[in-house]
Amino acid sequence: MPDPLLFNPRSYDPAHFDPETRRLLRATVDWFEARGKRRLIEDYRSRAWLGEFLEFAAKEKLFATFLTPASEAEREDQRWDTARIAALNEILGFYGLDYWYAWQVTILGLGPVWQSDNAAARSRAARLLADGEVFAFGLSEKEHGADIYSTDMLLEPDGDGGFLASGSKYYIGNGNTAGLVSVFGRRTDVEGPDGYVFFAADSRHPAYRLVKNVVDSSKYVSEFRLEGYPVAAADVLHTGRAAFDAALNTVNVGKFNLCTASIGISEHAMYEAVTHAHNRVLYGRPVTAFPHVRRELTDAYVRLAGMKLFSDRAVDYFRSAGPDDRRYLLFNPMTKMKVTTEGEKVVDLLWDVIAAKGFEKDTYFAQAAVEIRSLPKLEGTVHVNLALILKFMRNHLLDPVAYEPVASRQDAADDAFLFRQGPARGLGAVRFHDWRPAFDAYAELPNVARFREQADALCAFVAESAPDAEQSRDLDFLLSVGQLFALVVHGQLILEQARSVALDGDVLDELFSVLVRDFSAHAVELHGKDSATAAQQAWALAAVRRPVADEARSARVWARVEALSGAYEMAP
Repeated sequence: MPDPLLFNPRSYDPAHFDPETRRLLRATVDWFEARGKRRLIEDYRSRAWLGEFLEFAAKEKLFATFLTPASEAEREDQRWDTARIAALNEILGFYGLDYWYAWQVTILGLGPVWQSDNAAARSRAARLLADGEVFAFGLSEKEHGADIYSTDMLLEPDGDGGFLASGSKYYIGNGNTAGLVSVFGRRTDVEGPDGYVFFAADSRHPAYRLVKNVVDSSKYVSEFRLEGYPVAAADVLHTGRAAFDAALNTVNVGKFNLCTASIGISEHAMYEAVTHAHNRVLYGRPVTAFPHVRRELTDAYVRLAGMKLFSDRAVDYFRSAGPDDRRYLLFNPMTKMKVTTEGEKVVDLLWDVIAAKGFEKDTYFAQAAVEIRSLPKLEGTVHVNLALILKFMRNHLLDPVAYEPVASRQDAADDAFLFRQGPARGLGAVRFHDWRPAFDAYAELPNVARFREQADALCAFVAESAPDAEQSRDLDFLLSVGQLFALVVHGQLILEQARSVALDGDVLDELFSVLVRDFSAHAVELHGKDSATAAQQAWALAAVRRPVADEARSARVWARVEALSGAYEMAP
């Protein structure tokens, strides 16, 4: 019987979606399965361009269906629906990050367009999607990265109401073929934020010069230059502060996708690793008979379960967001930072078990081990996103307000608010519902109760031993605090989703035994920071807890892991 927590192509049937979504998701799975593992790996190793996949997506109108908001739709099934976008992220991650990347940067490229008041540009984008085109997001630069305050893409007025754009962009996915590239720059005749401009460019224009692919991969992550590129008034998407906001809000939309891609990679790697380990005999016993192997594989399984539960619940907050409910602004960097780093831990645990097998060229695992590393480093580093979530810590932990409960959101609705998020500021004013009831609902589980003790201790730390003014400038110290806060938020949404899906209590308690260990490890790390005060050091050691061990519970969870052996293997 397939594990209900994990994506398995053999049994996948997304019946909770509408018929067209269900058909497209299943068709995507079938396309990869028909292609086969040997071809999948060979395309990855030979760095083959993704042309055949993009032809499939164009023929099925996959991107056009999933990425056209209802306001620009020609068909009833077109909408921007974060739940089904997340489902496709997982599938594409499962088969290879190169495929996911072409889809992801199309999402980023569309962000400034769908936020724009330029109706002609939006109609053009919808037509390009319908024709099977992909998109690109021209934000980062070689010298400045994504520091949009320092852009060197310069727009000089041409005297006729338009501009001539010159400058380079670097690390731009799909820059080799995008039908529309959303490019960020600044006017030469206007100083400060009022001079920012987002405009639409075409990669096929003679003034658009493709320099190279900056990575050694099937992904085309381009460097390109504009050399006197003519920007007409009809090409302008945003000006001034609105252009700056469009950049940040686009990243808010796009970086969520990294979590579910990480889940897909981890799932495929887990099937392959468990199957290999369980069928390999050492010293007369299966590898999985060794206690340390069982612990590592069980830890990997429950961490993966936590990744899925958190991400699925975060979707609900994205889809229910509005001007008066911006809780997604915390859960978004959490998916980017926490879920993707959990993916790294999952793959590392699996790799510790399968060892040299993970390097072999005929395994999916060899590429998973590389690809899982990239996701924490895209759309802002882990450190950037940790620093961001710290802005929400006091309000979340200590000052909750009442909200109506957010239901599970898998309905066929258009998530229009994501393209009218408004100014990208005011994070300190975002309020949250009380995190404690999610823990109270599972107080009978020993490790949930133990983790709750640590969460309460963190509240006391924030109230009584929070960083002073000098420590607040010590980012190294603050990031340790951020890791502790992230664990509480991670646990909260896991528990909310566990209730929604009636998760097995054994899996949940085993997962929280891992989170108790994680919290203790980060507390010890904080204790060792140079700037930690005596009171903070004492707090840190007092927050360390030992998980509640239960051999029978662990054995029952192990049985679920063991059942993954042979549960899925991609066709040759």
